[in-house]
Amino acid sequence: MAKYVEDEYEDERPRKKSSSGSKSGKKPSGKKSSGKKGSGKKASSKKQQAKKQRRRIIIFIVEIIILVVAVVVLYSVLTATKGGKMEIKEDDIIINEPVKEAQETTMKGYRNIALFGVDSTTGALTKNTRSDTIMIASINQDTGECKLVSVYRDTYLNLSNDTYNKCNAAYAKGGPEMAINMLNMNLDMNITDFVTVGFAGLTDTVDALGGVWIDVDDAEISHLNNYQLCIAEDLKRSYTPVTSTGYQLLDGLQATGYCRIRYTAGDDFKRAERQREVLSAVADQAKKASLTKLTDTASSVFSETYTSLDLSEILEMLGDVNKYYISDTAGFPQESNRATGTIGSKGSCVVPTSLEDNVKWLHQFLFDDYDYEPSETVKRCSEKIYSDTNGYLRK
Repeated sequence: MAKYVEDEYEDERPRKKSSSGSKSGKKPSGKKSSGKKGSGKKASSKKQQAKKQRRRIIIFIVEIIILVVAVVVLYSVLTATKGGKMEIKEDDIIINEPVKEAQETTMKGYRNIALFGVDSTTGALTKNTRSDTIMIASINQDTGECKLVSVYRDTYLNLSNDTYNKCNAAYAKGGPEMAINMLNMNLDMNITDFVTVGFAGLTDTVDALGGVWIDVDDAEISHLNNYQLCIAEDLKRSYTPVTSTGYQLLDGLQATGYCRIRYTAGDDFKRAERQREVLSAVADQAKKASLTKLTDTASSVFSETYTSLDLSEILEMLGDVNKYYISDTAGFPQESNRATGTIGSKGSCVVPTSLEDNVKWLHQFLFDDYDYEPSETVKRCSEKIYSDTNGYLRK
């Protein structure tokens, strides 16, 4: 059982871009793959076998990191290998006391998973590297509805050890366990599982799926190419520059470079939106993927994934894989309740002007709980954040 903290706390021509992450555009139509119909029992048997095989494939339709979980599981089934697996002791996971009660009421039936993308090309996935991407995937297991929240990496929060800093420092200091505790403590969440990928994992996954469709604008091209050049050099791979704007198929390096763009209007907030856009685009490709393609994808990304999930847990969580869908995405802290500023030696940070109010909003967004009352731990963290940052933010 995870330990509960009460009063004391000891840290997605042309698809329109949407800040909410909802996608309504469609990819240019192409040839649909179609199998030739056989006859009699043989054709029926093959069809049933193919259907049965498909049901065994774990296509987690949320975003790329959850896709990685799926293909890793598939890879494990096919090769009887269990790699990139980390056992987390639930007793070492912090969950604020009121959340225990919420798990039986407003949060009942939801599975929440932490998703980390680390700033690494060398395979350093466990710790000693800051989490460039921090997301929470919240899945309603009854309806299949999935929501994705980006927690901005520079958000000033309790790292789970009474040290306050940019939240991406938690992964660097204590790996996924500390990063999960940071999310649970500050956001009143009950996360006990995670998935982590690096640049190579994302790049290889996109390539294995045949690329992703993204709408690139004028302000993004040069930055996209600069980023993919740097990543290509680190990974010792060749790259193809993007030369035109518009809705187009990006390869793995291009898509990864697109995810890292931050020097346009919107800065890091826009970057997090781009990350969710790419993840949703990958999910679109994954839904159409064949068994062979998914197997190839698994082989490509297996060594670039680190997770606490295993086959039995994912199978239990998914049930009917076809029912899962992304309904909405957002960023934390929310736009109307955040500020940015240089907080002393901590540098440029995103500050939740009221962590308490942001947590109320988060539980409303994820769980439709309009009456959520944050824990005393969140309230204390909120007060400390205000005390630490107010003097720097006042004009």
